[in-house]
This record gives sequence, C-alpha cells and structure tokens, in this order.
Amino acid sequence: MMGLETTILTGLHGGKMMMVLNTTLPGHTVPLHSHPHEQIGMVYAGKARLHIGDEERIVQKEDFYCIPANVPHSDTCIGDEPFVMLDIFYPVREDFIEKLEECSDVKYGLLEEDRKDV
Repeated sequence: MMGLETTILTGLHGGKMMMVLNTTLPGHTVPLHSHPHEQIGMVYAGKARLHIGDEERIVQKEDFYCIPANVPHSDTCIGDEPFVMLDIFYPVREDFIEKLEECSDVKYGLLEEDRKDV
C-alpha cells in the first residue's frame, strides 16, 4: 500500500504471535479495516490520529494502544515526520506472510530467531 511500509520482525517460523514495524508517511491514511487478530502496539516515532471502533484519539511517541479482534480501525499520520508503530499481533498475520512471499509491500526484518530459511 502506498504510504505504508510493513516490516516483519518476528513470527515467520512457528510461534503464535507476530511483531511488525509499521511506518506511515506524513499525510497518509491507513484505511478503515479489521482483522481477526488481537493487536497491541507502541508508537515509536511521529504522531497520528487513531480510530479504534467509535473512539478517536491522537497518539504520539511512547503511547500504547490495544485493538481487539474484529474491531474496525484506521490511522492518519499527522505532522511532518513518519508515524512509526511497533505492533504485536495474536495470532500470526498469515496475510502478511503471503504478501511477503508475493514480494509486495511487506518486507522481512532482522530478528535472528526468524532469519532461518528466508
């Protein structure tokens, strides 16, 4: 997706959770979506308007958020720097792995335990 980069940090080879680094460019909106995965995250850099269900709030560096499974959510990067968030999903996002295999907008990160076979 233009304006969004997803890097898988862990979760490719077994296990029940996945950690990813998502970077949203200034002015870009990740459209409203939902998935059957629980999601918890921390803002690493930048600032965004985050919609979770009926709630809207501004999040910035060092803020945490929790998104229950199947709850619609979106974010819009506000400000001049990219919005970078560290997300943990349960269970693993199989759709991210499929996109990685298709060489699309998901890439692979650097955590050692998942580097085998990649």
